[in-house]
Amino acid sequence: MAERMTRQQRLVLAVAILGSFVAFLDSTIVNVALPAIARDLGGGLTTQQWTVDAYLITLSALILVAGAVSDAFGRMLVLRIGLTGFGVASLAVALAPDAVVLVIARAAQGAAGAFLVPSSLALITSTMVEPLRSRAIGIWTAATTGAMIIGPLVGGLIVDHLSWRWAFSLNVLPIAASLRLLTRLDHREERQTDARVDIVGALMCTFGLGGAVFALIEQPTSGWSAPWIWAPGLGGIALLIAFVWRQRHVADPILPLDLFRSRNFSAGNLSTFFVYAALALNGFVLAVYLQQGAGLSATLAGLASLPTTIIMILLSPSAGALAGRWGPRLFMTAGPLIMAVGAGMLLLVGTDFDYWWQVFPAMVVFGFGLALTVSPLTAAILGAADSARAGIASAVNNAVARVAGLLPIAALGAITGGALDLAGFHRAAIATAVLLVVGGVVSLLGIRNPAPRDAGGGRGADAPV
Repeated sequence: MAERMTRQQRLVLAVAILGSFVAFLDSTIVNVALPAIARDLGGGLTTQQWTVDAYLITLSALILVAGAVSDAFGRMLVLRIGLTGFGVASLAVALAPDAVVLVIARAAQGAAGAFLVPSSLALITSTMVEPLRSRAIGIWTAATTGAMIIGPLVGGLIVDHLSWRWAFSLNVLPIAASLRLLTRLDHREERQTDARVDIVGALMCTFGLGGAVFALIEQPTSGWSAPWIWAPGLGGIALLIAFVWRQRHVADPILPLDLFRSRNFSAGNLSTFFVYAALALNGFVLAVYLQQGAGLSATLAGLASLPTTIIMILLSPSAGALAGRWGPRLFMTAGPLIMAVGAGMLLLVGTDFDYWWQVFPAMVVFGFGLALTVSPLTAAILGAADSARAGIASAVNNAVARVAGLLPIAALGAITGGALDLAGFHRAAIATAVLLVVGGVVSLLGIRNPAPRDAGGGRGADAPV
């Protein structure tokens, strides 16, 4: 078993990081640009919510298709499709003349982004074995999660000194670098020539999520009694139930439910749901409140999360490597609980705002817990599936994370009490902490440390539920 990466493995890791970088960066760089987008295009909080959730709806729904396509037709092909589409959609967002065009372009961006993350992670899992695989996932996690967290800083600088439109145009640079590196990668694609993709299931999932999220976002303006609110909501829920039923019976499901027979896979994804719901809620509320409530510039609002970024970059690779040797359960339990403490510390924010006493300590604690959590969580879930199904396993986990991210944003009005003032900010901090505690408890009760793997990378004793 090699302890050092070969040149090709380092190249695989670089491609995986850059391929995922734009999707992760874009998912958070937008948060700090939301007030500027609303000022420029109008629509207030509703425009801000749809700017985030239009991206997450298509990303969440189509990431399952992308995972199946990745396993069936090749990871590099899927990466090229995703990168090209994401670049075109990013330029469309940057040039959007109104909120409607912006939301449509963001949905297209999410659809393209769905093809990036599963194929990137699948490249790692199909070319490396333990413990090298866990270390590589740790490096990938540090870079891509760092991109998520540094996004508000980059976005703030661009919004203050250029325009929010440039925040999306810059995606072209890492996309070009990724496409260039792909031409140098000597990787033999494994394709299933008889594979089929459940397009009907993908449409059911997309419209199901869309209907449910539409109802959550729009109901504060019209109420649940309005037919144009409850009808899409109930229709969306019905489509999602029908989607799950279809996946049990269709020959080539995009969501193979048998994956959830693995205890670590099912518990890990349940923990993912609560942890990533908390991350999305915290990131959105912090970026917007620090500008609209505390009066900070976009740049300073982005800088608020810098301590979390630095801690993530420094500690995440080590957490991944240690979890590879000791098992993920301790990290996946302690990490979310530490993050919950950090979220609770945001209750110190008051009317007399002071970043260094009220926000900075929370960001440090939050970052430490996040570094302990994300890499072991990713490695545990991917390690619970056979390497031949790495693409779909990654896709399921990422779909869970994105669905978890869009729901609290859609329900923001209910969480904050209708306004993102100081009281609403405190309510969001409490909700974030509660979600994280649940995520930690799920890991404690559900995750089992797998037996050591053999040299060929086979599965250990992760017993089915």
